[in-house]
Parts: sequence; structure tokens; C-alpha cells
Amino acid sequence: MVEHYLREVGLWDEVSDRLHQPATRLSIGQQQRLCLARSLAVEPEYILADEATSALDPQASKTVEDLFVRLRERYSIIMVTHTLRQALHIADHVVFVYMGRVVEQGPAEQVFRNPQNELTQNYLAGVFS
Repeated sequence: MVEHYLREVGLWDEVSDRLHQPATRLSIGQQQRLCLARSLAVEPEYILADEATSALDPQASKTVEDLFVRLRERYSIIMVTHTLRQALHIADHVVFVYMGRVVEQGPAEQVFRNPQNELTQNYLAGVFS
């Protein structure tokens, strides 16, 4: 089971020779994928990810993002992100929240390409972040 879920998150080849060492010896990106492997092991219906790549370098972020893209085929993923590029890459459905209020929601393509709310339009145009 351990091997299966470590392979699932692309971690097995990186850690198989040091399974008995503390997880704190892993890089932050590896630790993030280990957390995801642990989550998958309980066979959830949903994966909740809150700023899953906030402390990661660009390469580790891409690895985690690509993993979410693969996993969304089998799991419903609810992700909070402040990184617009990440939402563009991963999201199927978007809920844009501003100051605790839902401003706009819908299919990602519609919200990103044709936002209906002026606040959403301004955010996507980079007027504020």
C-alpha cells in the first residue's frame, strides 16, 4: 500500500531507499507530495488543497500542479489558490471570492475568458492581486 501511493504521487523512486528516515529530511516539495500520498491512502471522495504550492520552488510547484491535473480524473479536488496561473492550469470550475464574498463562479473557461463581473474582469486584468 505504501509503495502504491508513493508511486501515485511520483515519490517512490525518490524515497524508496530511505523509507525509515524521518520525513523532515525530505525537501518541502517531497513533503507536500507525501502529505498527498497519505491523503490518498484513505481513499477519499474529495481532495482539499489549501495553497498546496505556496512554499514551493517553481519546479516543485509544477510537479504538484501536474499531479493535481492527473488526479482530477479520479477525484473531485477543491483547491484554494491565490496564484492565477495555477488556477488557469488546474481548474475545471472557478469560484472567485473577494473580501469573503463570492463574486463570480462557473466553468473555468467561461470565468477566465468571459467574466461577467467587473471585479473579476479587473482581477484577471491585473488591476489588483
